[in-house]
Amino acid sequence: MSLMQIVGPERYALRYTPASFTVLCEKGTSRFSGIASSPMPKLYIASIDSKPIYVGVTKQRIQKRLTFGWKAVGEHGYHGYAWRHEGEAANLDVWGHADAVDRDELDIETVEAEVVYLIRKAGQWPEFQTEIHFHPSNETHRRVAENILAQFDI
Repeated sequence: MSLMQIVGPERYALRYTPASFTVLCEKGTSRFSGIASSPMPKLYIASIDSKPIYVGVTKQRIQKRLTFGWKAVGEHGYHGYAWRHEGEAANLDVWGHADAVDRDELDIETVEAEVVYLIRKAGQWPEFQTEIHFHPSNETHRRVAENILAQFDI
C-alpha cells in the first residue's frame, strides 16, 4: 500500500445528553450527509474546544454508529461512548477512506491508532478513549495521521 485517498473532513456540531444527541451539519441541516452517510470506511474524531476526546472508526453510517454508542447499556460488555456523560456539545469531524479495497478498514484503523499515538505523544490519551487496535503502520499511515491531527490544537 503506497497511497490512501482520504476525503474530508466534514464537521458536524453535536448537542447531547447521556440519552440522546442532535446534529447540525455545516450545510445547516439536522442530519449527517456526504462522507458520514456513505458506506466507505471512516475515521471520526469527537472534540471539545479543538481538543480530541475520542477517535473512532466505522464502516457504518455515522448516524447508526453514534446511535449504537448512545443506546448501549453494557450488554456484552459494551457501555457505549463515555463522553456522552460529560458536557453537552462537541464537534464531530469525519474522514473517509475513498479507495479502500472491498471496504476493508484495516488501513483506516491503522491511521486511527497513529492519530491516538500522536495525541498521547503530545501529552495524554484522548480523555474518553476506551479502546484502540494497533497494527503495523507505514509512512503513508503516519503521514495521513499527522495531516488529520494538524486540524486540532494538540
